[in-house]
Amino acid sequence: MGVRMTGKVHLVSDYRTSPDDLWALTKDLDALVAMNARMVKMQGVPSGDMYSGQEFVAQVSLFGVLPKQPYGIHVLEVDDTLRIFRSTEHGSGVKSWNHTGRVEETETGARLIDEIFIDAGWKTPLVVAWANRLYRARHAPRLRLLDQRGVLR
Repeated sequence: MGVRMTGKVHLVSDYRTSPDDLWALTKDLDALVAMNARMVKMQGVPSGDMYSGQEFVAQVSLFGVLPKQPYGIHVLEVDDTLRIFRSTEHGSGVKSWNHTGRVEETETGARLIDEIFIDAGWKTPLVVAWANRLYRARHAPRLRLLDQRGVLR
């Protein structure tokens, strides 16, 4: 039996848009694929908004260079009233990736808060460092997508 190691990622991102517009982008799986494209190529992700109970297995490749590997995603909850989702994910060397994302209103617009608990065994510190980079790298593409939708203030 190995040692169970978990790490945490906590990222807060502010946007000059309405909470509803940021939430619409946050739950859009097509936007997820686009925002990850620079660092993680994803195939097999369904189109449209995620929904409670949704399960799928995507093929992921870091930078589109490393071999594709299966990565399972189970959307546990999507609450449009509270603007929150919860998912549990695994694959590509990750035992568990438990993600909660929520959108809140701020004085200047909206805030996305991502909190992820990761267990990748002995690789957990490396995967947490990677996840921090990945989630920070989503900011610029998210701004572009909000701008393309015409919802930035």
